[in-house]
Amino acid sequence: MKILIDKEINNNNKFLKLDMSQKSSRELYVVYLQAKFRQLLEHDKLSSSPVIKKVKSDFIQRFSQRLINNPNKKILIGISGASASGKSTICNTIHLVSDKLNLPISIVSTDNYFKDISELIKKYGNFDNLRDNGYDIDSPEGFQLEVLKKDLEDISMGNDILSPKYLPNGTGVSVPKAIPVQSKKIIVVEGTAALYIKDLFDINIFIETDEDKRKERFLSRAVTERNQDLENALKHWAYIIEAGKKYINPSISATDLILDGNSDLEYFTQILEYIHTITNNFRD
Repeated sequence: MKILIDKEINNNNKFLKLDMSQKSSRELYVVYLQAKFRQLLEHDKLSSSPVIKKVKSDFIQRFSQRLINNPNKKILIGISGASASGKSTICNTIHLVSDKLNLPISIVSTDNYFKDISELIKKYGNFDNLRDNGYDIDSPEGFQLEVLKKDLEDISMGNDILSPKYLPNGTGVSVPKAIPVQSKKIIVVEGTAALYIKDLFDINIFIETDEDKRKERFLSRAVTERNQDLENALKHWAYIIEAGKKYINPSISATDLILDGNSDLEYFTQILEYIHTITNNFRD
């Protein structure tokens, strides 16, 4: 991938910077991007550990028309996947690269849109008891979907938002309007709830990782980072598997891109840098 980046940077036949207010310029720009994206796909396919596992057949054409017909709207990218698939790790990498290259990217975590269940947790004693009594936290009903939809509609139109903040301390408390999020050119929306509002996104990405690897990650995180005992962690893992069958697996086929959650992060970083290069590498 580094070869592609260097080739773009050192290319002496660069496009003139286009006037994107003109539809004809946007159409030319989209043709250029389509060619570069197909080049990226071919290069990735030949790599030792490809990141891109699948691309929906109509994705390139559909997204191209979106760029041509509605250029001023912010680009919303949904990133979903099963628990411990690697979606948060990939989003953290996007955040680091955006800081390094000064990319216009904001990240929204849908985990902050869990409903406040603090009263239910008090009633049952703790979250584990609540779960064991049938509370299905990963279902669509477990999220403030209307608040999430409204926030994303606002941010896509250029308005900064204040997202809620769900406290990950076992209390089940959700603090409304607690996290400021700027409306930048690209809005990355990460988490399970992205599957439930996928029609809002310009690009739907699913992170796929084999179940054994996910289980290993989940149990390690539960025991070492969250101080759960192994028995309870295994019980919650069993819940996650069943929730995945109900809410996640049926949605995979509808996503635009499927990425490998075992991807080498340095290589993934280079892909992001390549995308940055081709979208900014013009001569005045």
